[in-house]
Amino acid sequence: MSRASADTGAWIAIDWGTTQMRLWHMSACGEVLARHCLDKGMGQIASPDYEPILLDVARPYLPAASAIDVIICGMAGSRQGWREAPYAPAPCPPPMLDQAVHVPTDDTRLNVHILPGIKQIAPDDVMRGEETQIAGVLSQNPDFSGVICLPGTHTKWALIENGIVARFVTFMSGELFSVIGQHSVLRHSIAADGWSAEAFEAACTQGANDPDRLMSSLFSLRAQSLLSGLTGETARATLSGLLLGAELSAARAYWQGKDVVLVGEDGLSQAYAAALRAQNVAPQILDSEETTLNGLRKAQAQLLKAHHDS
Repeated sequence: MSRASADTGAWIAIDWGTTQMRLWHMSACGEVLARHCLDKGMGQIASPDYEPILLDVARPYLPAASAIDVIICGMAGSRQGWREAPYAPAPCPPPMLDQAVHVPTDDTRLNVHILPGIKQIAPDDVMRGEETQIAGVLSQNPDFSGVICLPGTHTKWALIENGIVARFVTFMSGELFSVIGQHSVLRHSIAADGWSAEAFEAACTQGANDPDRLMSSLFSLRAQSLLSGLTGETARATLSGLLLGAELSAARAYWQGKDVVLVGEDGLSQAYAAALRAQNVAPQILDSEETTLNGLRKAQAQLLKAHHDS
């Protein structure tokens, strides 16, 4: 008998996003027993596909005569996902099991719960998945007050006050970088890869200190490549720096004078860390996967308590 099948307290954690589904088979004490990643996110599948996909991946971990708990965060809870989990209104604590949606399944071996996202009115904004990472940060540091930055295609900045998500804001800088670099006139000047740390940091400072020049600075990259020999790698780093600098300027009320936590250790998060350091901010950097799992662990602990109380 395998270790996984022998662990009768095991459960399944899932981050089901727009492009990917990440699944972890977890032990009763919260240890990762196995992990899977599929390119079958909300953008590629329809509501009836979720349970069959889950069963294909999780079949080796399903008990013979009982149900295994499955805790899901992310876009599976969107209107276009598996089952809509209505947003919790900010200001609020990161929503956990008490606001989760229980999903009926054809296979009785599955006990599926989807965690909700958070919505904000005036200005309107939403998040799904990031709230679980925020819960993961707070599970390790309940007294944290400051800002949690969650870099991505759509980066979130969340102001945390005494365990409450007081307000948040989303920036499309990551998507703009991709769209401008691949589909605008700058595609002729921007390299597909390569980097210049010096150019990135200079552009970050320029973008943060003079965001009103962003639009003209962007076209200047095309002119510099034609007239001054600007390389594609330097242009790529400069584009990233200008966009991120402008984002930092717009988000200044969030990060200035506050403790900042960055969730993620990939290249994008490192770019945010470098940009913040250029503004004399020293962010704490946390692992994205472990932070997500800590949030899902917190929800599973609540579910176990509900089982015991019932």
